[in-house]
Amino acid sequence: MKTSIIYHSYSGVTRGIAEQIQKACGGNLTEVKSREYSSRLTAYTIGCYRAMKGLCDTIEPETIDVSSSDLIVIGTPVWAGRATPAINAAVAALKGCDGKKAVIYATCGGKERETIPILKKALEAKGVTVAGEFVFDKTGVKDPNRINGMVTLVKSMGSTS
Repeated sequence: MKTSIIYHSYSGVTRGIAEQIQKACGGNLTEVKSREYSSRLTAYTIGCYRAMKGLCDTIEPETIDVSSSDLIVIGTPVWAGRATPAINAAVAALKGCDGKKAVIYATCGGKERETIPILKKALEAKGVTVAGEFVFDKTGVKDPNRINGMVTLVKSMGSTS
């Protein structure tokens, strides 16, 4: 089975977890990059406002074809209690995802608030079944046992490259 690991990471925390998943399970790694912000200040101020509104950024890559994958893993930082606008756009950009399973995760400094339920609903609207949900707060991102719990689920779903 083939896995697509899709993530947005502004500070590198979410990327670190995505890379750990790929190292342990294989699969294709796709970093989604926003083309909206010129600095860290605008990313967090304008980006958080856009996240609260559930808006999408212009992203690179513009489309993400997962038709050859059996499992999708999606990771997002939490901005203002929601997924980032880049991940909102990534979900909208998914092609060939109907009938697929997904594992989703969020990284945050505090609470994830509405991030996971909103992300799950957006994926379900595209025909994706969310089979696992994980949240890694500032202590969780440093806890190998918590990360291994997600890796174990991804492996159990038959992930190989």
